[in-house]
Amino acid sequence: MDGVHRTVVVVGGGQAGLSTSYCLHQAGIDHVVLERDRPGGEWRDRRWDSFCLVTPNWQCRLPGFPYRGPDPDGFMVRDEIVRYLEDYARSFDCPLVEGVTAIRLRRAEGGGFRVSTTHGELTADHVVLATGPYQVPVRPRVAERVPTDVVQLHSSEYRNAGALPPGEVLVVGTGQSGCQIAEDLHLAGRRVHLAVGGAPRVARFYRGRDVVAWLDDMGYYRRGIDEFEDAEAVRLRANHYVTGRDGGRDIDLRAFARDGMRLYGRLTEIRDGLARFAPDLRENLDNADAVSEGIKDSIDRHILAHGVDAPEEARYVPVWAPDTEPSELDLSRIAAVVWCTGFGRDHRWIDVPVFDGRGYPTHERGVTSRPGLYFIGLPWQHTWGSGRFCGVADDAEHLATHIAWARGAETTSDVPWIAGTPESTFPSDEYWTATRTVA
Repeated sequence: MDGVHRTVVVVGGGQAGLSTSYCLHQAGIDHVVLERDRPGGEWRDRRWDSFCLVTPNWQCRLPGFPYRGPDPDGFMVRDEIVRYLEDYARSFDCPLVEGVTAIRLRRAEGGGFRVSTTHGELTADHVVLATGPYQVPVRPRVAERVPTDVVQLHSSEYRNAGALPPGEVLVVGTGQSGCQIAEDLHLAGRRVHLAVGGAPRVARFYRGRDVVAWLDDMGYYRRGIDEFEDAEAVRLRANHYVTGRDGGRDIDLRAFARDGMRLYGRLTEIRDGLARFAPDLRENLDNADAVSEGIKDSIDRHILAHGVDAPEEARYVPVWAPDTEPSELDLSRIAAVVWCTGFGRDHRWIDVPVFDGRGYPTHERGVTSRPGLYFIGLPWQHTWGSGRFCGVADDAEHLATHIAWARGAETTSDVPWIAGTPESTFPSDEYWTATRTVA
């Protein structure tokens, strides 16, 4: 790649990078997409075997390639998601270069940027960073005190229950990954100990519809980050836990406990072979339920205000509550620990001053203070849908329009995907209904 110059370099070939490429392609803007693996690599390599989307397939609205398959209300599994992204890249002949990792980004003399990669250096007038927020698996320092005979792995390394040694498993964290991995182990017949954090939950279905459909109708996914007084706190909120497995259902930690899973509060310490937990299990369960019931209240108000014909539904009744707050777990009983403790950012390779004191990129809807440098795919980049399949298209179109404007080119007439994609660009019905092998 040495000596190559492109108008735009997009770093990252996931859904955000591919969406940006599509919009640049529609605008006739020269660009290249650098992907260290293949499209969907993060989904393929960092998800467990039973992983599936937690939002319905109809919310997959990538520009020019919305889902039109036979199961819009279903939830694509891991390998189907990968296939969807691979087919998306092929659908518009994305200028994708696979197996290339960007290792340094810096400003070039005279303007623009230099992008150093594992295959040489290229220059660009504009760079779009589509590397996402989930870059480096995070394990708390307390993991160093786990006995050496206990197998430890991060959620990004977990594949299935059979890959773990026989015995009981401690799962730490109850975000989406923690709850779904705990369920996967539980369904496989493993004895699971779960350290419950403060993540909220949401019902899968309510009053005859998927809750996501209600929230979509109510405009939640289009709600802007600028509507909140404390935007940074909103960006750091944990996602609600729920699952799309087996057609979709609630994740009810109380039901898990009733059926034999052992629940604890937050993990606070490991010392002398004992894991210790905060006395906040009841509080965390109650708070998660309160969020779920609050969402139902909002749906009820929406139904009433708009005269929607929807069946009545009984409210949730807790099936279990802790008699005590368990404070310790002897790790000699544990064969493996799965750390579902999230991911951190790693922007050390970006040698451009566009970050705040916490290392978060400063931007206005993806446009940084450094002309020509952009981000896309961040949680709450502009709306709640920004980091999701349902909302990344709007952000990609915005950046493509901004880049076209910066180049002095015509903008909106060349970027047709705003509220919807022209039918002529949809994949054919035969594409979705033909027999497809999921590797």
